[in-house]
Amino acid sequence: MIQPDTRLLARFPWPDRDPVAALNNELRGACEFVLFRRVDAGEGCAYFTRRPGKRDDSHLVGAVERVLPGVTVSHLVLLMDLAGASAGDLAPYHYVVETDVMPEREEDFNAWYDREHLLGLASVPGTVRAMRFRSIDGQPRYHACYDLARTETLGCPQWLAVRGTPWSDRVRPAFLNTTRTMFQRV
Repeated sequence: MIQPDTRLLARFPWPDRDPVAALNNELRGACEFVLFRRVDAGEGCAYFTRRPGKRDDSHLVGAVERVLPGVTVSHLVLLMDLAGASAGDLAPYHYVVETDVMPEREEDFNAWYDREHLLGLASVPGTVRAMRFRSIDGQPRYHACYDLARTETLGCPQWLAVRGTPWSDRVRPAFLNTTRTMFQRV
């Protein structure tokens, strides 16, 4: 069962046909979902959130598997959700950073994300929303995502300044299995 502070993350090869109508038909209102397509490859991801009042989500994974062949599914626990400097703007882009971290550096990593990094990136103009998750059953273990008004936000001076702090320089070498992916909202 998906808890209120948990999202189901589905990753899949992008199908030949747009999957939105098929997902809506298969899920029949059991949950809300947001769908993204990778900008540089034929891959997709979707986040599913249980609707209030829905108690039984046991069919959800099966429904997603029927609609999205080749899908992998994991559960993400929400750690932090921040409105960005551009909250309220349209956010056609979704930037995701996934990583594991050396166990002996995990406490410093989490403190950095919670006290400096996510807050800093959320404050950059062009960032609509910043969220951070921990995977319950998948890898990499940590998942940060940023809804962006434009892709250029990633290279702007404010974004680069947040990425270039002394604490960032200390924490980043502890990252393992890191991927960075830009998606576009479908």
